[in-house]
Amino acid sequence: MKKVLITGTAGFIGYHLTQKMLASGYEVVGVDNVNDYYDVNLKWSRLQLLGIHRANAVKGSLISSGNFHFSYTDIADTEAMMKLFDEHRFDGVIHLAAQAGVRYSLINPAAYIHSNVSGFLSVLEACKVYPVKHLVYASTSSVYGLNTRVPFQVSQHTDHPMSLYAATKKSNELMAHAYSHLYQIPTTGIRFFSVYGPWGRPDMALFIFTKNILEGKPIQVFNHGNMKRDFTYVDDIVNGVMRVLLKPPVAQPNWTDEENPSTSSAPYRLVNIGNNNPVNLMDFIREIEINTGKQAIIKYLPMQPGDVPMNVADVTDLVNEYNYKPSITVKEGVASFVNWYREYYQI
Repeated sequence: MKKVLITGTAGFIGYHLTQKMLASGYEVVGVDNVNDYYDVNLKWSRLQLLGIHRANAVKGSLISSGNFHFSYTDIADTEAMMKLFDEHRFDGVIHLAAQAGVRYSLINPAAYIHSNVSGFLSVLEACKVYPVKHLVYASTSSVYGLNTRVPFQVSQHTDHPMSLYAATKKSNELMAHAYSHLYQIPTTGIRFFSVYGPWGRPDMALFIFTKNILEGKPIQVFNHGNMKRDFTYVDDIVNGVMRVLLKPPVAQPNWTDEENPSTSSAPYRLVNIGNNNPVNLMDFIREIEINTGKQAIIKYLPMQPGDVPMNVADVTDLVNEYNYKPSITVKEGVASFVNWYREYYQI
């Protein structure tokens, strides 16, 4: 696994993963269309830390900085992706590019089909034509939908999504299985749980809460604060992804359809990466208050459509198969984020 493609490299997780893999000696090609779903300046700031400057970037171009090569491309552009795969012949692919967010999927559903379905198809087709040792792709805890048994296990069925975002991610898991079965492409889908940390997205709770608390503005707290989340620090996510990449799944020849749906007779795998330690939302807010030195002005609201009161990851498979378990506490993680936020926005 010497040369790896990371899609969504200007994104929150993509940036951190790219930085860590470069530091670990990989040659990385990153793809991103730097869309305006949220502040593009934040995305270009991440890329600048990777050695890519906005003034030099031209859509459709490839520019390099050391062992990092940045392709300013939309993953749904199949022709461009095929060309990239042809030129670089990747050992592995980590597919993170997606239209994120549960709430935005209620407003602009077409964006999710373009990025999450058509974009993923483009990646799968390229992996079919130019075979790779392992395709790792981002799924989400949102696929558990109406499941009420927690902690969520990859052995559970996930047939009742509560948002289009979750439905597109579930479709990714199904599409990956089809390509694993038909073309023997080793694929692993990682269901991320409530990722947070420095350089996070402005539409995420920690970012919004920190911003509003520092500015003395109210924060909206849904389900009247009766929420628990398996908040997982981004470094724990990145380390987990790198562990998973190095262990491509193998077909289970004796597998039957009554078995665990996270494995298959094809080289296919699903795995949770979460902290396995749910935190009450109000305790999470309290940590932000401690680190900002300000008290939150809270506006309590009912549950939002598509949201769930609790998400908790069962990480038994992560521990057993990859010898890995996230460990960074919310106390450490929130402090790190608030410090970054103050520095970045010069507060």
